Amino acid sequence: MALIIAGERSGVGKTTVTLALLSCLSRRYRRVQSFKVGPDYIDPMFHQRVTGRPCRNLDPVLTSETYVQACFKRHLNGVDYALIEGVMGLFDGASGRDDVASTAHIARLLNVPVLLVLDCSRLSRSVAAIAQGYCCFDQSIQVAGVVLNRVGSDRHLELLQDALEPLQLPILGVLRRQDSLTIPDRHLGLVPTDELTFLDQLIDQLADIGETCFNWERLLPLLRAEIHDLTVTNQPLNTSVTQSVTRIAIARDRAFSFYYQDNLDLLQQLGAELVPWSPLGDTTLPEDVQGLFFGGGFPEVFAQELAHNIEARQAVWNAIVQGMPTYAECGGLMYLCQQVTDFEEKCWSMVGILPTEAVMGKRLTLGYRQATALQHTPLVLMGERVWGHEFHRSQLTASPEHPLFETRGYDPKGKVGIEGWRMHQLHASYIHLHWGGTVDIPQRFLKCCQQFNPN
Repeated sequence: MALIIAGERSGVGKTTVTLALLSCLSRRYRRVQSFKVGPDYIDPMFHQRVTGRPCRNLDPVLTSETYVQACFKRHLNGVDYALIEGVMGLFDGASGRDDVASTAHIARLLNVPVLLVLDCSRLSRSVAAIAQGYCCFDQSIQVAGVVLNRVGSDRHLELLQDALEPLQLPILGVLRRQDSLTIPDRHLGLVPTDELTFLDQLIDQLADIGETCFNWERLLPLLRAEIHDLTVTNQPLNTSVTQSVTRIAIARDRAFSFYYQDNLDLLQQLGAELVPWSPLGDTTLPEDVQGLFFGGGFPEVFAQELAHNIEARQAVWNAIVQGMPTYAECGGLMYLCQQVTDFEEKCWSMVGILPTEAVMGKRLTLGYRQATALQHTPLVLMGERVWGHEFHRSQLTASPEHPLFETRGYDPKGKVGIEGWRMHQLHASYIHLHWGGTVDIPQRFLKCCQQFNPN
């Protein structure tokens, strides 16, 4: 079994509760595995920093229900305890009309109980109505108990306990208001772990809180990494297309850090050697690489440093012009533009391969996308449909003459758009892809890289 942390809504403290549990578990035990529901990059960074193990994303839209089950089962092997952090409110799904891809969906799919986090900062007796509503809304969801977050005083706690007592719903945790316990955020969520100098102290503080605020006697049996009533057959991975090691330069620094661990694992299993390099600090590409991989991140925050590293920008430009297969997602796409205009309206030169500019703004582009390829690239075939996710506050000043994708939102009646660039052997798009359900994509990319010959 494992436990899934759900909230009544976004912002109730799911991440704080999850990190407190993980910090305390990791202090006591070595083998703790975490998971995150949905298309998230930053929360998994915090999980990994606490547990020392990569967090795994569980997203049935980007992959499939079968893949979610297989991923969960695979990564429970060899661990003692497991914890899943949910997304938004318990029943909030991708469309808003049902609970597909919600925390509840994953709880049913994996047959795991829910620990419901309630924000009690402006509640007393009403907490019982909220808790009862969540418990009764879907009888197939097992609510194992609640965590009362942001409790103000002993008197406040007494009122909450009295209100919940008739429901016979276990209170498995009580977190007092912690004004000093804050993780800074910015325009796309929490500030990533590599930028926080005080993170080790924060983890220790969370572990100390976790020792005293949770009912561990009741929680530990729920958190044990055991699988019940989940029958999944793992499909063997066909690695026949990769008969030799393929060196891929992967941008990994403060500006580029958004990668699904499963994608990196697939590349390595298929025969790739991932060679980290920094567009911020390195002046050349790694030697003897046959492909480039730029994930998302925050190039707008570090645009000045990226612009000043002229040697790195020129090296990337030369490699792409020579035909080196290159995959760039979101922030990676921005880095390949002519320039980036930051939130202060300052313009910074970038690689310059794409004939467009990325301009930061207030508008948030967010949501799942079904993308149909309009041409062949090193990753997709013309006519192929893939599910991806967009999450950015930048807009491009020019559209591609020959777009890469036709896109549609999760709602099939939604607006149709075009986006993405295909130049040389470059696949650049705002759309983040998870390859768990589409192994053909990394296989094509590596095969294309193997064929690259700069001479």
